[in-house]
Amino acid sequence: MAADATKGPPGGGEGEVHAGSGPGPYQDEIVISWPELHRDARYLSRVLHELGDWKGIIAITRGGLVPAALVARELDIRLIDTVCVVSYGAAETGGAEAKQGELQWLKTVPGDGEGWLLIDDLVDTGRTAAAVREKLPKAHFATLYAKPLGRPVVDTFVKEFRQEKWIYFPWDIDYRFVSPIRQRGAKD
Repeated sequence: MAADATKGPPGGGEGEVHAGSGPGPYQDEIVISWPELHRDARYLSRVLHELGDWKGIIAITRGGLVPAALVARELDIRLIDTVCVVSYGAAETGGAEAKQGELQWLKTVPGDGEGWLLIDDLVDTGRTAAAVREKLPKAHFATLYAKPLGRPVVDTFVKEFRQEKWIYFPWDIDYRFVSPIRQRGAKD
């Protein structure tokens, strides 16, 4: 059973939206800021704290590493492991990672996950999540964000976004100076 994603943390929202520029089937982009991600991870930690004590955390690499570190800090969990699976391949343009390819397992963990938290940043189509869930059926699966197709695979999440949204995390983007529109012209 998933936590109520419609309420989420105070000040929640859908981040910064850029219409019509998402890769592939994605129509809009959401840019998650570091403060927003941190706030959502703390909210997720509060929910997970109420659910009980945990043996440790299993982070799904790479997206789950930062949320797992934040949750581990908040729940005072020191035992952290990883499941390493590759599901997205860089688009041919070298831009956003929009194309899901064949799953590649680089590392898994022993056991069925009982008593463990399984953490990822986002459940999108649910394809990768379902494969990980199959290997660790008794783990409590928590993500910061969920989309409708993947939502049934996770137990707890903070916010739900529409399926056609492309989510950029703080580690996906580069903050840099941009000239004022007037100086650039109407190109952008």
